[in-house]
Amino acid sequence: MAPVRRPGKTPPVAGAMAIAYNWDMASFPAGAEAGAAALLKREARSERARLIPPILLGLGIAACGVAQALLIARLLATLLGRAEAGVADLVAAAALALLMAALAMAQERAQIAVGEDAKARLRATAFARLLAAGPRDERAVGEKSALVVERIEALEGYFARWLPAAAMLAPLLIAGAAALADPVSGLILLGAGLLVPVAQAISGIGAGVASRRQFAALQRLSGRFLDRMRGLPVLVLLNQQQAEATRLGAAAEELRARTMRVLRLAFISTGAMELIVGIALASLAYRHGHLVAGTHPAPVTALFTLLLVPVFFAPLRAFAGAYHEQLSARGAAADLAPLLATPEPEGLLLEEVPPKVTVTFQDVRLTYDPSRPPALDGVSFRVLPGETLLLTGESGSGKTSILRILMGFRRPDGGRVAINGHDVTLLRPAELRRLCSYVGQRAHIFRGTIRQNIRFARPEADDAAIEAAAGAAQVMEFAAGLPQGLDTLVGEGGFGLSGGQAQRVAVARAFLRDTPLVLLDEPTTHLDPGTEAVVLDALRRLCVGRTAIVATHARAARGYFGKVLQMSAGRDAADRMAGN
Repeated sequence: MAPVRRPGKTPPVAGAMAIAYNWDMASFPAGAEAGAAALLKREARSERARLIPPILLGLGIAACGVAQALLIARLLATLLGRAEAGVADLVAAAALALLMAALAMAQERAQIAVGEDAKARLRATAFARLLAAGPRDERAVGEKSALVVERIEALEGYFARWLPAAAMLAPLLIAGAAALADPVSGLILLGAGLLVPVAQAISGIGAGVASRRQFAALQRLSGRFLDRMRGLPVLVLLNQQQAEATRLGAAAEELRARTMRVLRLAFISTGAMELIVGIALASLAYRHGHLVAGTHPAPVTALFTLLLVPVFFAPLRAFAGAYHEQLSARGAAADLAPLLATPEPEGLLLEEVPPKVTVTFQDVRLTYDPSRPPALDGVSFRVLPGETLLLTGESGSGKTSILRILMGFRRPDGGRVAINGHDVTLLRPAELRRLCSYVGQRAHIFRGTIRQNIRFARPEADDAAIEAAAGAAQVMEFAAGLPQGLDTLVGEGGFGLSGGQAQRVAVARAFLRDTPLVLLDEPTTHLDPGTEAVVLDALRRLCVGRTAIVATHARAARGYFGKVLQMSAGRDAADRMAGN
């Protein structure tokens, strides 16, 4: 194997948790709240620098609001004949209004930037974790999609609006300005401001649970809808489309009911907020009751403190609105935490891909579930460069488990797996995948042209390399008869191609990838004899000069490939018969 280099040290992610995905949120896992809090706290630290601009802009808006309230108070007192304000005060108040609008726009842009940055980073991390887990992650496709889309989208409000609002610096600044003008009025505003978090906390007791249940219902519906859309032809063939539509409707109705409960709690919170505003305004009006009679000793001060009420509660309204967003974010983070807390795969990196590899398994053991027999129980073999090893045996004998270890999707529990004499467990799992090309039972074809589907194996490849790979895999035999050749558009899942044609596209990907190790897992299972012979011939040429391991039931494969290892219950059948 080529020399390896050590990557830069990555700090380990502490607190990895295994949280069962229990969709009955009444029994929400106890560790989920701690995991969600740890995730949000960690990500908030990452956004600390980006949060400074929106907080400072909020303070700027508050300062302008205080100045504008003072100017308007002077103008109103002048109309009452109790002060002397002129056109300059009116122009200054108008200028401050424009400045506040500009600052509010800038603050909104800064908040959006914070939210987008956090979402992009979290989505990249979550997607990388899902890719690294590969087949080990047993979530349904719909659940994975909901995690990286809906769940992360729900975190935007936490970073963009909650964290800047939670600083609570603007209300303190405004209450301080009111206290300088009239200490009692400042205390009234401060007391009213302290009631807002209390009211939000009381209404949030049920809102947090309701929000988590709403997200659970949304994820159930999203996952079910995506899975059923992927299997729509099966539902139609079984005449179950109407029944499944009814079940989807029931899931949608559950989501509607839970969403309405969240909205009811939000309206209660809004009503509490308006009540507090009314109490503050009434208290200040009582404090400055002489203003109406015209006998108030300081009318400008009285008007100033009254005009500060909307200015004071503007950031508190933002706080109240963001409070429910952070409750939703905690529910979303509770589901994301187990995935994002998974430590990033560690290990060595390859300096380069070696041209030839020797694969050695020595007494390798692997168990998926302690309550079940081991998948591999002391498997040993060696494959040299240019050799092809045929793994045969009944289903469940351990053939696919060998391939998963070599692709880095599983680590052996015991024994030693080596490539060119180096222990593969010292490498990062992704580095193992750099060494190999894989063709499975069913080729996954993406919506796009045949050329684009082949190019997935090596995106930087030019058209000449793609056409050479297509020719070697005998793709050109059928592509030549298509309307636009390799540039013919095919549908998702290979719509427009037969099973054999799709498999040849997968073989073309392996040719284009051009790695020293080839792994084949039942590549001809679903093919008729004629197509099977064509695919096997292409695979035989693919394996020439490379180290190849082929897991198959097909008897025809014995005539195309080299030595055979008969597997039985996770071991070499010959060893098992010998009693080893």
